[in-house]
Amino acid sequence: MEAFDITTLGLLLFVASLVAIATHRLKLPYSVGLVTAGIILALLPLGIALPLTPELIFFVFLPPLVFEAAIQIPWKPFRRELPLLFALVTLGVVLAAGVVAIGMHWFAGWSWIGAALFGVLIAATDPVSVIAAFKAMHVEKRLHLLVESESLLNDGVAAVAFAILVTIAAGGAAGPAAISLKLVETVVGGIAAGAVVALPLILIAGRTRDRLIEVTLTMLIAYGSFLLAEHFHFSGVLATLTAGLIVGNFGFLGSISDDGRPAVLNHWEYVAFLANSLIFILIGGREVEMHILEVIEAAALATLLSLIGRAVAVYPVMASFARTRLRVPWKYKHVLFWGGLRGALALALALALPMNVPERETIITVAFAVVAFSIFVQGLTMPWLIRKLDLLAKPEDANP
Repeated sequence: MEAFDITTLGLLLFVASLVAIATHRLKLPYSVGLVTAGIILALLPLGIALPLTPELIFFVFLPPLVFEAAIQIPWKPFRRELPLLFALVTLGVVLAAGVVAIGMHWFAGWSWIGAALFGVLIAATDPVSVIAAFKAMHVEKRLHLLVESESLLNDGVAAVAFAILVTIAAGGAAGPAAISLKLVETVVGGIAAGAVVALPLILIAGRTRDRLIEVTLTMLIAYGSFLLAEHFHFSGVLATLTAGLIVGNFGFLGSISDDGRPAVLNHWEYVAFLANSLIFILIGGREVEMHILEVIEAAALATLLSLIGRAVAVYPVMASFARTRLRVPWKYKHVLFWGGLRGALALALALALPMNVPERETIITVAFAVVAFSIFVQGLTMPWLIRKLDLLAKPEDANP
């Protein structure tokens, strides 16, 4: 972290800007260009350190990414889709993690705890490339909502499950009652932390019409909710998600001024751009350090299992809603399956693995390999898939 100085930051932002221009002209996913740039920077003899630590991802990059996505989710459509989303992020995550864990235990010979931790962390999805494609191509609104909402909730559930498994790995209570209590405490505590921070600060924002103060208060809400939840070992992701939903719905309906709303949205769009830019460049730099060829068989197996797990999480769960008002078109299912990319959160969880996990170093390397596959293969093919499935919205229905 000491090597991540202002000079390095300036260089990375300059590179990110050039990559953004190039990928826009070449019509390529931004994340693919950034990871490639990170790999090139790491290979060049520039003496630049590209540190990627779980603390950097969790406490610097993750809160603004979750918050920026959450403030743009409309409550009414989100609430309507909540039963479907809940099934996807609970039963779906369990099924996806289970397929990967069982497969890595039986076919790769990993310990049960190592395989389970890997299964959970690799179930965390990151739709940055997909959402960027959605915005550029103007896909149907419901599909956009499902992909983004499912990923946010998915990340929260995966992080909670990971924390519980880490407690078990450290010798904590592993009985059903203890696990259930920890689960409820983490989830409810995270949601409560988000509300406790967001509501009073939103009320304070209603006392001013200065858009700079309103932007500042939303910064405090985003980071404050995450840090408060993590301080008490609750879910920081769920806390920031809750805070973002409150600001994006309750806050924009009255507390935040008419001038403040576009200022807040523009600010968070820029902050998310910065966070995503730095994360993907750093991922590329760290990929160079990974000795993926040494674990190529395990990496290939994990990639295959993660795809199978994602398919099991999406298709059967959504099939159970086929006769309800929440039924999902097959086209949407295909995008949700192939759009379940892995990214920053999966790597943060991998880097945060306890030292007593036997396969720790192998798991980290394999996780980077799976993330690389999802970014380069799934990310690059997503625009083609959207066009192939004819999912572009009509002009009057397109997302802004």
